[in-house]
Amino acid sequence: MAGGWAKDGGVQEQIESTVDDAVRRSRSRLPSGASLSHCEECDAPIPEARREAVPGVRLCIDCQAERDKRDSATSAFNRRGSKDSQLR
Repeated sequence: MAGGWAKDGGVQEQIESTVDDAVRRSRSRLPSGASLSHCEECDAPIPEARREAVPGVRLCIDCQAERDKRDSATSAFNRRGSKDSQLR
């Protein structure tokens, strides 16, 4: 059932689109290729166990944690366009 100006299934399409965007963005960030022996940001050695567990790893654990924290600070788009989200 559509509400207002939305067509039938419009809300579900927005949800699926948001999920698809998040999956695409996450997959594009996955490491690929050969793992590095030293971090490309701080030059600290990357443990052998990490290189085996995460193929294509380029950062040490500390630098990766910092990057993840920075990346999670950005919010995704609010596609709903509801009155509540417009008033905030």
